[in-house]
Amino acid sequence: MFSSTDPSWAEFLTQTIADFGCTTGTLHRLDPADRHLKLVAHQGIPEALMPIIQSIPVGKGIAGVAAERKEPVEMCNLQTDTSGVAKPGAKQTQVQGTLAVPVLDGERLCGTLGIGKLAPYDFTSEEKEKLIQTARNIAARLLPG
Repeated sequence: MFSSTDPSWAEFLTQTIADFGCTTGTLHRLDPADRHLKLVAHQGIPEALMPIIQSIPVGKGIAGVAAERKEPVEMCNLQTDTSGVAKPGAKQTQVQGTLAVPVLDGERLCGTLGIGKLAPYDFTSEEKEKLIQTARNIAARLLPG
């Protein structure tokens, strides 16, 4: 899937998290067979949440809703959010400001990319657009075939 010059997905995620001054992140690939987002890379996610985030149904949780809507999903403070989008276990991350975007190849959903900060934070429209573009740049490589 990668040429010798491409970073691994973990390195890509680490760099993306650093670019946005965040502490956590996830990258999921859409599995068209069951319409679940399968974890490809993660950083800063508590071990207790790993079974939950390994496979996320489209439409469930922050990443799943971003995939379903094909648009960014943001929370200024995940710890106090009452929208019902975030699943109760998500608060275990201690993350407050979160942003998840779909990874799109044109209109085709390939997966999701999410980042988070440990403080309440409103991502700017420029930051949202930058993360959307970052996700678009990897879309063709994220899905096999």
